[in-house]
Amino acid sequence: MLLGNVNPQERKTFILHLIYALIEAILTGAFVLNEFIFIKSLNGSNYQLSMLFQFSMLVLLVSVFANEIIAAIRNKKKALRFIAVVTRLPLLLMFLFPGNPELISANPVYHYIFLGIFFMYFSASPIVFPTINLFLKNNYTHQNFGRLYSFVTTLSKVIVLVVTFLFGILLDYDNFAFRYVYPILAVLGIISVFIFSTIDFGHIEVKEKLLLSAVFKKSITTMKQTLIFNKPFRDFQISFMFYGFAFMSTITVITIFYQEVLDLNYTSVAFYKNAYNVLAILMLPFFGRIISRIDPRYFSVISFASLMFYIICIMLTQYLPTYTLFLDVKIYGMLMAAIFFHAFFAATMSLLWSIGSAYFCEKEEAGVYQSVHLSLTGFRAVFVPILGIYLYEKFGFTITFIFAAISLATAIVILIYSKNKKNQNLFFSP
Repeated sequence: MLLGNVNPQERKTFILHLIYALIEAILTGAFVLNEFIFIKSLNGSNYQLSMLFQFSMLVLLVSVFANEIIAAIRNKKKALRFIAVVTRLPLLLMFLFPGNPELISANPVYHYIFLGIFFMYFSASPIVFPTINLFLKNNYTHQNFGRLYSFVTTLSKVIVLVVTFLFGILLDYDNFAFRYVYPILAVLGIISVFIFSTIDFGHIEVKEKLLLSAVFKKSITTMKQTLIFNKPFRDFQISFMFYGFAFMSTITVITIFYQEVLDLNYTSVAFYKNAYNVLAILMLPFFGRIISRIDPRYFSVISFASLMFYIICIMLTQYLPTYTLFLDVKIYGMLMAAIFFHAFFAATMSLLWSIGSAYFCEKEEAGVYQSVHLSLTGFRAVFVPILGIYLYEKFGFTITFIFAAISLATAIVILIYSKNKKNQNLFFSP
């Protein structure tokens, strides 16, 4: 049984963790369609669309900085609740949006309000997610952590899939359904964090508080030393830079492609996003075993190559536009092939993103290395999404997708060279 070998504290933590995760999955499932809502219902511009995605990544720029702040917060429960209220309450403003596309087009201020609301929402990530993981690690025993955490994660993914599909159907019925759905999610999101914060966090060591300038200086020094003295990790991050160019430059362009070239409805977009996620969930156990047996640089090659083929399949859809209509869903042959490669990418990247950095350091350094990894992701987000829109508007879809494929091929070459280069072994074997 799942809870057959857990102590009372773990049982209580698991129940609260499960409730929190399921509510958060409802939010995540709805927000999967966020970018398509912005371009299809709100008629936002291409550059504004890139900003919407950019915000979700840009906040990671302060991950190293946030890591030091979290360590110095004494009352983490109170901080968690405060951040939840401040960052999720603005979603209530969606009530004020008109349900008429002409009124929104005549008042572009709604576009900036929408962007501002989600910038606030995403800004919680560098503090909330690491804090939650810290509390879970402090309450789950080592032997039960993986089992309980993976069960909650799997169930959450199922909820995300169901909510995304149902919300897509609702949006096809009413393109402005988000006006009353998102405010409800604001309340649910605050409740979920308050429920989670009732966990008895026990004793967590609090570091000495530093001035913000000192924290910033220490964070930069940590990042600099990590990249200078660990060559394999540096190669890994350089390859991730090229991967990031490809991923971030195309993700919003693909959303535009769905709207302008394929003219997909919300149900179709929900179908394609759900289909690859279902396959990714099925692939996760297999790749979970693989990543512990091979060098993470070779594992990265698998992930980057699958993304490259996914982008190529998307590109080819405009040249092979035949589709079949099934239950209001446009089924494109090349998009079905793209789903397969997207699933490979999603399954491998979810592991690589979470634990890839840990293979280049000692266990006690894992938090620092991951924060460096996240901060560099935030750095890419400063300019790459906008670069993708620039390439699309200047040269069109095909050149943008080819640029991304070349960038991924470069990342793959760097990884293979790093693995085969003398004196470039891992800090410790996986």
